[in-house]
Amino acid sequence: MLVGQWAGMAFGVLDTAMTGHASPVALAAMALSVSIYVTVFVGLTGVLHALIPIAAQHFGAGRLAQIGRAWGQAVWLALGLSALGGALMMFPGPWLSMSGDIAPEVRSQIEGYLHMLVLALPAALVFRTVYALNTAVSRPKVVMTINLAGIGAKALFNWLFIYGKLGLPALGAVGAGLSTALVFWLAVAVSAWVLWRDPFYRPFALRIGLPRWASLRELLRLGVPMGGSYLVEVTSFTFMALLVAREGVYATGGHQIMANLIALCYMMPLSLGIASGALTAQAIGAADHERARRTGSAGLALALGGAAATIALVTAGRGWIVDAYTSDPRVAAVALGLLTMQPLFHFFDALQCCTSYLLRAYKIAVAPMLIQIGTLWGIGLLGGWWLGYGPAAGALAAPLARIMPGAPTGAATLWLMASVSIAVSGLMLQAWYRRVLRLRNPHSVTPA
Repeated sequence: MLVGQWAGMAFGVLDTAMTGHASPVALAAMALSVSIYVTVFVGLTGVLHALIPIAAQHFGAGRLAQIGRAWGQAVWLALGLSALGGALMMFPGPWLSMSGDIAPEVRSQIEGYLHMLVLALPAALVFRTVYALNTAVSRPKVVMTINLAGIGAKALFNWLFIYGKLGLPALGAVGAGLSTALVFWLAVAVSAWVLWRDPFYRPFALRIGLPRWASLRELLRLGVPMGGSYLVEVTSFTFMALLVAREGVYATGGHQIMANLIALCYMMPLSLGIASGALTAQAIGAADHERARRTGSAGLALALGGAAATIALVTAGRGWIVDAYTSDPRVAAVALGLLTMQPLFHFFDALQCCTSYLLRAYKIAVAPMLIQIGTLWGIGLLGGWWLGYGPAAGALAAPLARIMPGAPTGAATLWLMASVSIAVSGLMLQAWYRRVLRLRNPHSVTPA
């Protein structure tokens, strides 16, 4: 699952790195475009990921035919959500109003990139239902293989369309969006063939059928607060990019490198969290609450241990990492300054991510959403704006100049407050998870 997540994340890394070497304008357009797209896509993906605990509990209980019915309804939900998401991305003006004056050439590339991603969205969301299905039944290699193959296709299409090779026009960020659309539609075609031909899936009786409100309601009842949590998480950081744009192209580029690296590191705890949540849900479906508790404890231990190893690697190689993203020294200076906040942020990000998925395994989604609204939006985004760009702008300038040298004060303030908010969120979610364990299995030992 981790390899599959990294492979999927490689799309964003390729886009950022390849546009970064095209021009600072293309990189700035990519940063703002991705902020909008990720906000929409991740929020909608969260709704679809309700299929994971639902199908996993069916799998643990041996209700295999119910898995096929739930998946078919999730496909209908994905198509409906893609229409909603496409409408939000077609008109980026309201999103960009947060960023102040944007150069016409940057705005043009933003609009073109997002219009290309509108074409990609239906395929991307349907592919997430395939991902959720395979996660729920402990078969992640299918999506991993498709994503790995997609990296090569994505790199080729980026090379052709971003730089204008083989006689094609150089489209910059717009070319990256076009290549994403092509790769996602190829991924859906391949995954449909696998589901149709592989005998493993036959007991599930996979079919789309007609929309059924009872099944859609079950997905929405869990999926809407899950999507809300995803949306809170992603907007806490994508809105950061829109605010940082006020400090210029180089600040935006440096912030985008930091955000992309944070997202890449996040794939490890995300994968372990999803895997732990799916296996925990299978144990819950089988009414084995002690196994569910042990699985959760193991997942948390692995996520935090992996986070510590990731922090060590990034700290040791941050100069090489930034050089791989950009050849502009001004963008690199901003990125290197911001990266000093990566250890604190990533450790608690791993804690809150894994704990969130364990709570969702128990079909608990509203409480995590409310905790994240209060912390990530309240402390992180609102507090970061207040101290970085609002009435108290510059209040932290002196200490931040020492902690994150080279980083603009506004961007540094946002990342500091984001780190504090993610720490509070992780600790609160962990306390709620322990409460759930005590209620479900009062004789068990709560996780460390």
